[in-house]
Amino acid sequence: MTKAQATSVTHIDDDRFKVTEWRFAAGAETGWHVHGHDYVIVPLTDGTLGLDVPDGAPFTATLTQGVPYSRREGVHHNVTNAGAAPLAFLEIETVADATAHRRRDTLVRFMAAWNARDVDALMACMADDCAFHASAGPEAEGRRFIGREAVRASYAAMFETFPKAAWTADSHHVAGDTGLSEWRFTGTDKTGKEVDVQGCDIFRFAGDLIALKDSYRKNRS
Repeated sequence: MTKAQATSVTHIDDDRFKVTEWRFAAGAETGWHVHGHDYVIVPLTDGTLGLDVPDGAPFTATLTQGVPYSRREGVHHNVTNAGAAPLAFLEIETVADATAHRRRDTLVRFMAAWNARDVDALMACMADDCAFHASAGPEAEGRRFIGREAVRASYAAMFETFPKAAWTADSHHVAGDTGLSEWRFTGTDKTGKEVDVQGCDIFRFAGDLIALKDSYRKNRS
């Protein structure tokens, strides 16, 4: 027998939050779904939820009006009103946070690719229409690389210039469409000269990928 479906009304849906009001008649269900964002549930009524999960036995959870709880992105379940009375709650999804998490993951992968000296992995983090503004070069125009082929060649040249190099003490931050990575670069160039600098990259994102890497540095010595 097919169960009744829960009903929903979206009150807010912007670049930071999505707020949805869910209402369940007795026995009504949402259907199976996966949460794409971290979220908070604020019960509008008392009630009992029935929860079906992919890899375990069904279970119930008690809702208390006004007492919220939170869950992480990736929860997969079917939610049912397991009580005899109607119930309702607000679902508040942190949409901006999920985007920031994905973009920060891109920066972490990007740094790991530098230390692995893997040009393919570096370019997998870059958008199709990408650019790199280097912190050093013979002249201003020589420090700007526009397009995937130019960016790729500049990254490969870095590995050729510094046969031994490491990026350490890194930290990564994202706010909106802007990212920041701080790092310490130590290496030995082809002539045997040792280099030790601190620096940062300011990023602009296109979706979850890097559209612009703008690099800055200062010598530690």
